[in-house]
Amino acid sequence: MFTPKIPSPDTAPTPATSLVQPLTGITHTPACTCHHTPNVAPAPAPIPATPVARRAVQFTPGSLIVAAAGGTAMVLVVGTVLVSMLLATAITAASVAVCAVVLRSLLNRPNNR
Repeated sequence: MFTPKIPSPDTAPTPATSLVQPLTGITHTPACTCHHTPNVAPAPAPIPATPVARRAVQFTPGSLIVAAAGGTAMVLVVGTVLVSMLLATAITAASVAVCAVVLRSLLNRPNNR
């Protein structure tokens, strides 16, 4: 039931007697009968001869203070997150070590409870 049905070699189509006939002599009719003028591509925009000079960025004392305060705040936040992750890992490792010591003492002397 689930085996593929393959035709025997004597009934299989050959390349000369293919089941799909080639399409020849087909002409396409236009989609509409109205007469359109061909679309002309617009001319590309002219490229400026000289590049536009950019203004130099100038920091005022107020903007420098704001940038320094923002950088300091970012460093403090990232440092706090990293230290808390390290502390969580250390607490987990210490609790696993305590559990291992307790289990070892329980398994070594089961009669001394």
